[in-house]
Order: sequence, then C-alpha cells, then structure tokens
Amino acid sequence: MRIYLATGNPGKAREFADLFAAYDIEIAVPEIMPDVDENGATFAENARIKAQALFDLIGENVIADDSGLCVDALEGRPGIYSARYAKPGKRRLKILEELKDVPPEKRTARFICALCFIEKSGKMTICEGACEGHIIDRSRGTNGFGYDPIFQPIEFDKTFAELSRDEKNQISHRAASVRKLMDKCARTGEVIG
Repeated sequence: MRIYLATGNPGKAREFADLFAAYDIEIAVPEIMPDVDENGATFAENARIKAQALFDLIGENVIADDSGLCVDALEGRPGIYSARYAKPGKRRLKILEELKDVPPEKRTARFICALCFIEKSGKMTICEGACEGHIIDRSRGTNGFGYDPIFQPIEFDKTFAELSRDEKNQISHRAASVRKLMDKCARTGEVIG
C-alpha cells in the first residue's frame, strides 16, 4: 500500500518512510507539490491544509504533517512558525540566543507533530503526537535536521541529533503521531488503504 507524503523535506520523508515501513506502508513523495499557504492557527490546521491541497491535486491516499518546536520559556515559540522562525541556518542560534539567560530547569520544550491522512475515498483522519524534552545550551550531534541538535528528549542524555535513527524513531513526535494514527484506525476497524 502506498501513501503520498506532502513534503519537500527529505529528512521528514526519510523518517516517515522508516516509521510506516513497520506497517507495510510505502511512503512516496509526489513529483509535483502544490504551493500551499500554511495559514492555519494550529499544527493540525496546517497539516489539513497541506493534505487537502495534495489530495485535490492527485486524488490518492495522502498524508501531511505540520510539526515544530514549542519552548515553554518562549511562551510556546517558535511553534507553528518553526520552519520560518529565522533565516535558514540561523533558527537554532536564535533559540539559543533567546534562552541564554534562562536556567536549564526552565528550558522545557516539546516537539509536536500533527498528521492529516486523507484516504482515496476522501475520509480524513487527524491526530497529534509529542516528544517532551528540553533545550540544551549549544548544538550537539550531526544526525537529524532542524532543531534536532539543541533538543534533548527526556528519555535520553543525548540530543535528537546524537540519537541513532532507530532510537529517534522510537520516541519522536513523528513516531508518536504515526502510532496514534494507526491505533485510531485499528480502534475504528478501518484499514488504511
């Protein structure tokens, strides 16, 4: 079974391909991605906007995510603006600069991932997963992408960027959202595809 993922981010595509492989689901990236104005007020709304745009274009099983980092000391920022919080290459530095006077115990944060799955029939399912942790004082690690080098999940003494692919895929916000989606489908007796 194949689901088309609404993303142009190769890191996300790889992570979702790994996560869905456990369910014998192939994740494919479409050749053409529609231009989408992510103007929702929540992660779930933005995921729905992206999924609907791709579904309208190809009419196949599609899934989209909207995810980001929410830092408590920054009143939840960058949140839904995580990908646009600063110029590329400067986002982590901006977070670290904003937190420079914040003590470690006040640097709690979470990654959130909202998924919107639209079946070929048009039926829509939305769910959300999270991974709790905190922001460290400098970048560490070379795996992952985005804010991964400054986020340390509560389950490990390593950042997301220091975790192996398997370790990250056990605890990440994307893993949590995929599990919730599959559990939701199993509870309602639906079969994805």
